[in-house]
Amino acid sequence: MAGNRSRKQVRQSRALGLPLTPKAVRYFERRPYGPGEHGRSRRRQESDYAVRLKEKQRLRAQYGIREAQMARTFEEARREKGLTGENLVELLEMRLDALVLRAGFARTTAQARQSVVHRHILVDGKIVDKPSFRVKPGQVIQVKPKSQTTVPFQVAAAGSHRDVLPAVPAYLDVELESLKATLVRRPKRDEVPVTCDVQMVVEYYSR
Repeated sequence: MAGNRSRKQVRQSRALGLPLTPKAVRYFERRPYGPGEHGRSRRRQESDYAVRLKEKQRLRAQYGIREAQMARTFEEARREKGLTGENLVELLEMRLDALVLRAGFARTTAQARQSVVHRHILVDGKIVDKPSFRVKPGQVIQVKPKSQTTVPFQVAAAGSHRDVLPAVPAYLDVELESLKATLVRRPKRDEVPVTCDVQMVVEYYSR
């Protein structure tokens, strides 16, 4: 099952043109083209719709969320003041699973989500098992003390995931050895380590 999921993620990475997992990075370096027998061949020019759709899929894949979740977040972003595309990324980045990943408590988005769902994560001292939970500035994220003794979190506390993760962004204050992080303020789009042309995503949903 895990092997099938891993192959699917690698295939998706090649289709979208960016590595979504550390394992996909290695495959992507060897085969930086689309999957399938025609992956190497030159493709016809994509339509404007196809380009926007792909950009939306790239953003959604980086957070590992369903289309319905993405669409709801876009509507929320559109209602906020400021640029809709930037608002969208900032709101997605405040998801609990995203911040667990950024803090280095997990190696991949899927592992971060699993940590939340399996009730290993506390927010302000209370268990939260919804990956989509919106963390507010000032709230503290921490791995449950009992869970900190398990091997996966001991590995994380030792900093072993830092070799595959971006540097800790400025909007997070992380005490890795304690498996504790605080969202100090709302993220800014240019600080969020995701690859996306947000204007294309806005145009996709505004069509």
